[in-house]
Amino acid sequence: MKFKQIAGGLLDRRYFLKKSLVFSVAASIPAYLTAQTPLELERTQWMSEPGLGFSNYGQPSPFEKKTIRWTMANSHTPGNGVSWTPLQDLEGIITPSGLHFERHHNGVPQIDPAVHRLTIHGLVTHPLEFSIENLLQYPKISRICFIECGGNSNAGWHKNPIQTPVGNFHGMVSCSEWTGIPLKLLLNEAQLQPQAKWLIAEGGDASLMNVSLPIEKAINDCFVALYQNGERIRPENGYPLRLIVPGWEGVVNVKWLQRLHIASQPSMSRNETAKYTELLPSGKAQQFSFFMSAKSIITNPSFGHQLNRFGLYQISGLAWSGRGKITRVEVSADQGQTWLDAELQDPILSMCFTRFRIPLEWHGQAIVLSSRATDETGYVQPTRTELIAQRGRHGYFHYNAIVNWALSAQGQISHVYN
Repeated sequence: MKFKQIAGGLLDRRYFLKKSLVFSVAASIPAYLTAQTPLELERTQWMSEPGLGFSNYGQPSPFEKKTIRWTMANSHTPGNGVSWTPLQDLEGIITPSGLHFERHHNGVPQIDPAVHRLTIHGLVTHPLEFSIENLLQYPKISRICFIECGGNSNAGWHKNPIQTPVGNFHGMVSCSEWTGIPLKLLLNEAQLQPQAKWLIAEGGDASLMNVSLPIEKAINDCFVALYQNGERIRPENGYPLRLIVPGWEGVVNVKWLQRLHIASQPSMSRNETAKYTELLPSGKAQQFSFFMSAKSIITNPSFGHQLNRFGLYQISGLAWSGRGKITRVEVSADQGQTWLDAELQDPILSMCFTRFRIPLEWHGQAIVLSSRATDETGYVQPTRTELIAQRGRHGYFHYNAIVNWALSAQGQISHVYN
């Protein structure tokens, strides 16, 4: 079977599956391995002495200390800031709990689950209050889904492309398996009144973060999470209770959840008026954007990586959409003139990270690598020019334009606009 190569060196996504390949980096076997039997080989230190004993909670290898979140906080209020997931150092689709991105407004509260309560009140027939112990007894569901801050990637609105590792630019997005109670179950128990149209969720931190959600969304697929990636949610991710709103901007996934107020109108809080509202070219303001549109990013190779040999490489990245499944990811190596379909790695789930891969044969040519995602609604990730034409120059939130990495003849990578 012949495999067509397009401009820049991209190969058909099935290349690695159909061909028996040897990477040049491992093409020769050291002479000492052929001259001695395995029993005669020199033993390394870790093969010559007993290893460490058991621990009560496993930790990453000390040789992986570089895989950490980059953090940025307000110097005057250290609890107000952000940490980014190091997307460039991760594989698969699940973000480890300890690397999940964070956005805090007044620090991480140290909540005692024995005294924490969740209250449902307002336009309900039966106001309810739950202890954590009560909630742990309810039927649960598990779902793998992404959470993305509405301000993720906002440096893309800047006039000049930012030069920083991909996680420091796009890393306010993470994907976990969340386990908890369908919100519909709790709302049915409280019995919504006919005029109930909005749900106002409030967190139990010092900022009393609160946001509004349409009741239709709350009943459809939202849930109250108690577990993340199989263990109880960690404090920085919302312990002991977090609202999960699949596919919608991160701000509505309220952490440290303590109150659900059922109302006929939204609260029009700070994060629904002064923030998350943007002026459009038409002169109108866009409010309650909610959905995170389809997006993709090549994570490897990306800024900070170095190609130090000629030959075959596997390009890898992530795609996601708040409107459903990713159905296609295309990759270009010639500034978007031609595109080739990447392989989508199973599982392909709705409102979840999808890992994509495609081979590249590189022999020192200067190229520009790009990816664009299509979701099951038919929406196609726009170029930066298209996004600015649609949204104008006043944008800050919901940046999802195609990202371009320029690979030089020396194997160095930089972020460029197309």
